[in-house]
Amino acid sequence: MKRAVCLCALLIWLVAWQPLVHAQTFTILYQFKSGPNGVMPAAGVTLDPKRRALYGTTERDGKFASGTVYGFNKNGETALYSFTNEQGDGAFPAGNSYLLLDSAGNLYGATDEGGISNGGDCSFGCGIVFQVSQTGKETILHEFTGGDDGESPRGPLVGDAAGNVYGMTFRGGTADEGILYKINHTGKFTVMHSFGAQPGDGELPEGGLVRDKAGNLYGTTMSGGALGAGTVFKIDPGGNESVFYSFGANFPDGLEPINELTIDAAGNLYGMTDDSLGFPFGFGVVFKVNPSGQETVLHNFVFVPDAQTPILNGLAVDPSGTVYGVTNGGGDFGLGAVFKIDTAGNETVIHSFSGPDGQYPYGGLARDPQGNLYGTTSEGGAFGGGVIYRIKP
Repeated sequence: MKRAVCLCALLIWLVAWQPLVHAQTFTILYQFKSGPNGVMPAAGVTLDPKRRALYGTTERDGKFASGTVYGFNKNGETALYSFTNEQGDGAFPAGNSYLLLDSAGNLYGATDEGGISNGGDCSFGCGIVFQVSQTGKETILHEFTGGDDGESPRGPLVGDAAGNVYGMTFRGGTADEGILYKINHTGKFTVMHSFGAQPGDGELPEGGLVRDKAGNLYGTTMSGGALGAGTVFKIDPGGNESVFYSFGANFPDGLEPINELTIDAAGNLYGMTDDSLGFPFGFGVVFKVNPSGQETVLHNFVFVPDAQTPILNGLAVDPSGTVYGVTNGGGDFGLGAVFKIDTAGNETVIHSFSGPDGQYPYGGLARDPQGNLYGTTSEGGAFGGGVIYRIKP
């Protein structure tokens, strides 16, 4: 399984279609409103060239007011599945969890709530991992039970060629600091690592996983590490975990990485942190960690009109090394922004959200081979329920 990245066919109808345009490069493709199709898309989109479609999740509404899995094409948006929050089903898909797409068109993701309840912090259910087919049939792959099994799955899933799916939970495990798990093609669930069980290990993984060509998995934890400020970690194909980088060692380094990582062809890792060291910073950073584990801060977010507060948002990197990302605040109106950082380290805000064109974007950017960027906002638009947008840099 792998997230679709080629979008040649999708571009044909998106370019031909003429939706609401706010600027030369920014286009609103769809505006969400309350109802059975879902509202508040607090995750990015997955590109599907074969079906000329985009897929994602909404946190609210749907038939049972517990969120949806939706598809979007030239005919508009459709809820493929509405979570019921009953009989072990999920509810409220994890905010930063874009969907994983396999070659058959099945979609995989997680919900933060629903499933089995164990009381306490898990009183509304510990969350599930699900599969939804193109016909809207849902299959629950795993219901988290709390404790060593994990609870509150976060971040997008990643797959491999053998059909295995990997993900993380924010809590649970032997130290209650989260786990990394594997579900194989037969549905067998395995805990590969419990975070925080050893001194200096990462704790509380909030973002998703990426996989390199050798099969190593990389991710971030928002705390733990040598200085307690979070980590980038690595798990090799044998299941051995190591801290790849600990945040907070240098000024002005980032703190509390809660975003998914992006990996380029050379194996460099890119990500963002929610916080950073020292005034006038503190609004987060964009960082790069090379294959040797050395970190470089590419940009420190400062004041409006700069982008600010990159909560739960991933990055897109083009072949030249230019980095694109989204923040939930900052920009000209304080409602979020899309930015780019060129190979010389210069940051530019390329779009500031103003409300009618969306506001408070959550979830990362998806990039097609032609350089078009696709994303969502959790609020704003004509109906206040968020939008799907496209940017041509």
